[in-house]
Amino acid sequence: MNILGISAYYHDSAAALVVDGLPVASVQQERLSRRKNDAAFPLEAIDWCLEHAGLEPDDLDAVVFYERPLLKFERILTTALRVFPHGRRAFSHAMRNMLGEKAWVRGTICGQLAVPGRTVLFTEHHQSHAAAAFLTAPTDAAAILTADGVGEWATLSIGRGERRGGTARMELLREIHFPHSLGLLYSTFTAYLGFAVNEGEYKVMGLAAYGRPRYADEVRRLIRRTADGAFVLDLAYFDFQARVESAYSRKFLELFGPARTGYEPIDLETDEGRRFADIAASVQLVLEEVLVDLTTSLRKETGLPDLCLGGGVALNGVANARILAESGFERVMPPSAPGDAGCAMGAALYADRLYFGNPDREVPDHPFWGPSVDADELLRLGREDRLETALHAERDLIEQTADDLASGRIVGWMDGALELGPRALGHRSILAAPHDAAMRDRLNKDIKYREEFRPFAPVVPIEAADRYFELPPGGARLGRYMSGVFKVRPEHRDRLAAVTHVDGTARVQTLERSMEPRLYELLAAYGRRSGLPVLLNTSFNLAGEPIVNRVAEGYSTFRRSGIDVLVAGRARMLKPALSHVEPQEMFA
Repeated sequence: MNILGISAYYHDSAAALVVDGLPVASVQQERLSRRKNDAAFPLEAIDWCLEHAGLEPDDLDAVVFYERPLLKFERILTTALRVFPHGRRAFSHAMRNMLGEKAWVRGTICGQLAVPGRTVLFTEHHQSHAAAAFLTAPTDAAAILTADGVGEWATLSIGRGERRGGTARMELLREIHFPHSLGLLYSTFTAYLGFAVNEGEYKVMGLAAYGRPRYADEVRRLIRRTADGAFVLDLAYFDFQARVESAYSRKFLELFGPARTGYEPIDLETDEGRRFADIAASVQLVLEEVLVDLTTSLRKETGLPDLCLGGGVALNGVANARILAESGFERVMPPSAPGDAGCAMGAALYADRLYFGNPDREVPDHPFWGPSVDADELLRLGREDRLETALHAERDLIEQTADDLASGRIVGWMDGALELGPRALGHRSILAAPHDAAMRDRLNKDIKYREEFRPFAPVVPIEAADRYFELPPGGARLGRYMSGVFKVRPEHRDRLAAVTHVDGTARVQTLERSMEPRLYELLAAYGRRSGLPVLLNTSFNLAGEPIVNRVAEGYSTFRRSGIDVLVAGRARMLKPALSHVEPQEMFA
């Protein structure tokens, strides 16, 4: 069967194609449209998936949308009426949003793809999250927890999944419904701290390390635990049901003080800057506490050793690491795209395994489902702009790039198929030496153009990870998709200063040779020069832009930033100013 999955309209639109039970392609719309967090109907992503597989829309047996729009419309309408007339503006805004293509998705799909209506199916939002987490994970049985802002009604779901005798099944145990939501709690503080919701939550987590959780008791007033182990929000502190402009209420501001405006810099040397950091630390701590309690109970209830995590909350690597360390689960496994982008693949797999009842198949354990790099494109661009560009033998390229990194050069690294998800995991990465804090500052200032308090991640061969980082049992698996934050071993922090956060931690990527052999070889080559097979790995993009997809986008980013070397496949390009400068070894 050929099954197309689609997520769209709220953030991170994507498409995924499953053929005979296996994913063959998936890409986020933003990577093709070049509009960050593009929420539009992902026609470009759909076209690429079909073209990649050599299929036409007529060849599709099913097109599956990742949620039920009319059920979501019911929730929006019910909520708006519940707070009416206080929420008049929110009501009109919701009606304008929903009474267009968002509510009539079947018609949009049929019109855009020219497929009959009977082929269009719908999953529930958290079913898509759960399927993306469980059906792609290397496990036969696992507990499942999904948590985000809100789907249709559910904001958190708990269940279990099982594979037996060639059949997969998932069982929902219980849900928490809107407006009570861990994701909305965290995003309310994201907005309060002046960051963009659905994008700035990373910044809250990074800022939290600079603060003390002295407002934790105040945050706990906002979220009350219930006798059945769930939670409810005190809605007096929130205004997301009634207002478009703000998620927090006047009572929230009375408790925590004035909010930060987005253009106001956070100066951690001032009382106000420290207040914002302390508030970030406080909401981060409370989020962790609730998740650890929920997962500890789930471990006892199911008796299963594995936990699959889905939903945007699963991108919180600090919380994930605490779950692994304290809940009793032996392995914690978020997919590479636990947010809405991954729901396209989750919806397609859910339809294949559970709706159609097709035999379960083991999904390849990697994130590389998008368009591939064309080295010839970089050679052509080099010729056109008269830049030093050459095609190298594989071994020569690895050794030359290791020399570049050892000399302090920053490398834009493009290799193979594009990653699915928000993190560059070795195919669209900016790589640098991890030793000097000045490298972190240079990256933030001259390349990423972002806040100085945001940390960078290390990538390390899985066999060497425990030597440099304090990984608990199961930590290497959590690090596969850069999904956990762990302590850097104290004796190595000085030599890993560019990837060590202010609290002594790092969001570690543990790399197996089988997942990305070229980057693995580069780590080994760099280790021979430095004595440390660790590199700084950050996403190949500038602030406000999506991760690069094609070589032309990598080249544009290379020319507009402080990146010194661009590698695409076996092609290598050097910045003009460096063409006649010999690299200087940092470890001579």
